[in-house]
Amino acid sequence: MTDTEPSAGGAPRAPRRRFRVLRWILGGLGALVALAVVGILIYSQVGVMGAEPDPLAEARANPGMTITEDGAGVVLSPTDGDTGRGLVFIPGAKVDALGYVATFADTVVDDGVTVVITRPWLNLAFFDPRPLSTFTDLAPAVESWAVGGHSLGGVRACQLASDADALVLFASYCATDLTASGLPVLSLSGSEDGLSTPQKIADAATELPSDAVFVEIPGASHASFGAYGPQAGDGTPTIDRAEVDRIIADELDTFLPAP
Repeated sequence: MTDTEPSAGGAPRAPRRRFRVLRWILGGLGALVALAVVGILIYSQVGVMGAEPDPLAEARANPGMTITEDGAGVVLSPTDGDTGRGLVFIPGAKVDALGYVATFADTVVDDGVTVVITRPWLNLAFFDPRPLSTFTDLAPAVESWAVGGHSLGGVRACQLASDADALVLFASYCATDLTASGLPVLSLSGSEDGLSTPQKIADAATELPSDAVFVEIPGASHASFGAYGPQAGDGTPTIDRAEVDRIIADELDTFLPAP
């Protein structure tokens, strides 16, 4: 006996064994894909770094800033003195959006800038395909928008930069060639950053326009750009976080384009 059946014309059909093998292969691939999806889901939800309670509470109590939470992001609006300037800010990998509220309090209150902190899908910016307009629509009164991000969020910001008026990198760098974009770019980094190290920032500078502005904050670490606690693999900061926030605000106020 054989593992074939005759066709209507008398010629043998393809062996059943081939179909069984194909089903096993497809089933195995499907199982691998399912495991990968489950693994990503678990990874994205475990170890998420939340906001430090005290800085967040202080920011919430600031009468000069209105905080509006939306499924797409957290909007920080100046109570008075709105300048029409805005920043869409993308968090680093597995850092809660609220972990950056305190960072931008000076920028919002003192300089009249609206900041939209996004909430990336799966807490990872690379898995968030939404366009910049998803976030700028949360603050329709803003006339001039910069896009920026911290760490992995900055890499994603580079991909959205063509739809913005400016780009700001916070302890981050681009994997996208923007040399011919003509876009104003500000790179803020820390001398004690153990993740986006000064060397990595320098090495990736060739992806940016030649007139990009680089500001290294002495004593700042990777986690100094947020208020979510220490981060594994980072350096040790030698500067107070409030001072970093003040420097960030001053640099943004000088850099962000007017409407």
